[in-house]
Amino acid sequence: MNTCRHIPPAPDFAKPEFLLGHMQSLMDFYLPQAIDPSGGHYQYFLDDGTIWDHDTRHLVSAARYAVTHSMLWRATGEPRYLDGLAHALRFLTDAFCIAPGDGYYWMIEWRDGRRQRVIDDTRQMYGLAFVMLAGAHGLLCGQESGRALLEDAFATAEQHFWLTEHGLYADDASADWVLSSYRGQNPNMHACEAMLAAFEATGEPRYLARAGTLADSVVRKLGGQQGGRICEHYDTHWAPDWLYNRHDSTNIFRPWGYQPGHFTEWAKLLLQLDRFDPQPWHLDKARFLFDEASRTAWDHQHGGFHYGVGPDEQICDANKYHWVQAETLSAAALLAVVTGETRYQQWYERTWAYCWAHFVDHEQGAWFRILDRRNLNHTREKSPAGKVDYHPIGACFDVLRARKQLGLR
Repeated sequence: MNTCRHIPPAPDFAKPEFLLGHMQSLMDFYLPQAIDPSGGHYQYFLDDGTIWDHDTRHLVSAARYAVTHSMLWRATGEPRYLDGLAHALRFLTDAFCIAPGDGYYWMIEWRDGRRQRVIDDTRQMYGLAFVMLAGAHGLLCGQESGRALLEDAFATAEQHFWLTEHGLYADDASADWVLSSYRGQNPNMHACEAMLAAFEATGEPRYLARAGTLADSVVRKLGGQQGGRICEHYDTHWAPDWLYNRHDSTNIFRPWGYQPGHFTEWAKLLLQLDRFDPQPWHLDKARFLFDEASRTAWDHQHGGFHYGVGPDEQICDANKYHWVQAETLSAAALLAVVTGETRYQQWYERTWAYCWAHFVDHEQGAWFRILDRRNLNHTREKSPAGKVDYHPIGACFDVLRARKQLGLR
């Protein structure tokens, strides 16, 4: 457990030099030992950087490596990040792509330069969203191989998951593309993120239009069913399903309860969407979602944002997850920049100070993944499937970019 840790004096969290340096320090935990010369990157790391699983590869981690390398290259111009991006993009095609138009494996075993077996062949919209995001980030760095990934994943999602009458994507399907009855907001949120990057990379209006539709469908239509708060799980008619995972509030991809981290992540996305397509409701809803998260989920005793809040506003999962804190500080920064309001700057500083004291591993690198209510770490697993510090790297990058767009230094 992280009990007697050395915590350096807090820096100026708004300084570009700090944000850029922190991004690089996070990636330094993974590089160069994460590089598998036979393809892709290793994904499973203990606290000290030891790789505990060399063979299992998850689609989300593989795609997120492409995104983090893109962000680091765009921020620094260092060739090693561009090389890592190209390496990650190749792996998505070589290891995960089933066939053009037929989707991507969710989890595989990779060894000796080839796919040994498929661990999970279900088709996941969440996975397609991250393939699109990886492809778009490739294009933003001049990697034309990203275009094929973006266009293939988009076309596949449109054909198999898009529900025109609802303006939303379905969630998952069997290997022969039979949709399950589950519907979720999470893959739609990440699809919106991917569409924004795709529009930025290509300038194609279809991506911006789809981002706007997804934001409207989730934030205004689905959120309107719950007084503005966004439920995670739905039935086939997109009615909230409060029985789904009722006793599994810690599920990595489908936890029960409201997710304050998704409230703040949507706040961030709405402000990023507003940059390309200004609408009065974007800022209004961003404010509301951030304010709801801070009102219901901030731990006034120990600091940090709790993971889950029930419909009765009681904490249903008191743990602190790294990604929730990262998305919240990013949203706070963007709200501070857009509104000029001191309270959002204070939330940014407060959240960063908490993360600096508890989540940043100043001795071994990267961020801890999950802490308990008293901010103690109970696992040696620094980075299991899906982490690779995508959220804190992305938060630093988003804040850097927002400040640059307004000419702030």
